[in-house]
Amino acid sequence: MVEPIKQPKAKTTKPAGATQVQSLSRALLLLERLAASDMGMSLTDVAGSLGLAPSTAHRLLNSLRSHDFVDLDESQGLWSIGVHAFSIGNAYLKKRDFIAQARPHMKRLVAETGETSNLAILEQGSVVYVGQVESPQTMRMVVSLGSRSPVHAAGVGKALLSALPMKEALELVRKNGMKAYTEHTIIHPSQFELELHKIAQQGYSLDDEEQFEGLRCIAANIYNEHGEAVAAISISGPAVRVKWERIPQLSALVMDAARKVTQAIGGKAPSTSRKP
Repeated sequence: MVEPIKQPKAKTTKPAGATQVQSLSRALLLLERLAASDMGMSLTDVAGSLGLAPSTAHRLLNSLRSHDFVDLDESQGLWSIGVHAFSIGNAYLKKRDFIAQARPHMKRLVAETGETSNLAILEQGSVVYVGQVESPQTMRMVVSLGSRSPVHAAGVGKALLSALPMKEALELVRKNGMKAYTEHTIIHPSQFELELHKIAQQGYSLDDEEQFEGLRCIAANIYNEHGEAVAAISISGPAVRVKWERIPQLSALVMDAARKVTQAIGGKAPSTSRKP
């Protein structure tokens, strides 16, 4: 009796591209697991957390190790994140540089409002200007980068103070003094406290000729991922152009710019309720 010849079963194989994508996906998940571990993970733990065979996990780990993405403590048999993974992750911090991220939005503010846009931080009790895009107008506000302004009289300063706990903000202005630069400068702590409450609620500050006669400034804060104000963005111009009837429109543009920079650096705005 002649037995029929058995035909070999066709093997189903994944396309090479699909296999590579799966390996990449597994390697990225593996890095996430190691990044979440403070003490490192054993091969068994790594494989178990991803549902992989130990041999597969070991192959992926060794491949990542060859590029310094992971490291192995051979004395304890623990795998951890390597220096190259740190370097790549650190590149994201450069992207979060609020000065670089703010510049295109400052340019847009100048184009939309016709006024100079400034970027400032709070340092050692005063405002320090770290960025500026000048207005094309002949009569315009210009400051030197690195120059300082009194925190209680500048729009950017008042915005930044409004994000601090009230006790800390008032202590800071008391310590530095509340000098009257014009007849509009707020020099009484109780009045200044009300001003900070107002700024926190409405989302922007207004320097109404408080530092220089004839100059108005509108500012709003840029926040980091903890809801802390890291800088304030503003527009400044002559009061004859920055008129009262334009404040609602201009403040909306400034707040929108601050919000977009906050988003670009991965930040979030806090609630409007003030800390005591």
